[in-house]
Amino acid sequence: MFNILVVEDDPKLCSIYSTILKMNRYHPFIACNGQAALEILDKEYIDLLITDIMMPDMDGYELTRILREHGYGMPILMVTAKESFHDKKKGFLLGTDDYMVKPVNWDEMILRIGALLRRASMVNERKITCGSTILDLDSLTVIQGESVAVLPLKEFNLLYKLLANPNK
Repeated sequence: MFNILVVEDDPKLCSIYSTILKMNRYHPFIACNGQAALEILDKEYIDLLITDIMMPDMDGYELTRILREHGYGMPILMVTAKESFHDKKKGFLLGTDDYMVKPVNWDEMILRIGALLRRASMVNERKITCGSTILDLDSLTVIQGESVAVLPLKEFNLLYKLLANPNK
C-alpha cells in the first residue's frame, strides 16, 4: 500500500481526499500546511505528495522548494485553485511533477497518481539493493544472503531513506 501525504488546509477537502484515497487502496496522511507536512515526512515514508498552494504558515510552493532542495524525490502533485500559466510555471520550476486545477475530477486525480507512481518506478520496484543487501519496503525486511531480518517501522524507514539517497 502506498503512502500519500495530502497537504491541504480545508478540513472538508481533507476528508474527501482521505476517503477517495482509501477507496483506491492508498494510505493517506493529512497535513494542514507545509510545516505540518515536514513533520510527517520526518516520521513516515511517503511515496507521493499532494499539495495545495495557498495555505497558512508555509504554502505549497515553499514546501516543494524545500523538499527538492533537500533531495526528496517523491512525486509531487499540486492541486490548487490557481489556474494561470504563471502559477503553473512557478510550480513546475520549483519541482512539482503534475498540476491540477480545482475543482478536481477525482477519477482523473487517481489516474494521475497511478501514472506518477509508475513513472517513479514505485509500482513494481519497492526494493533497494546495496551490494549484497536488499531492503524490501513491502515486508520491512533486510535480506543479506541467507539471512532475513524484519525491522521495526521507524528503523526500517530510516535505513531505507538513507540508502535511497546515496551521498547525502
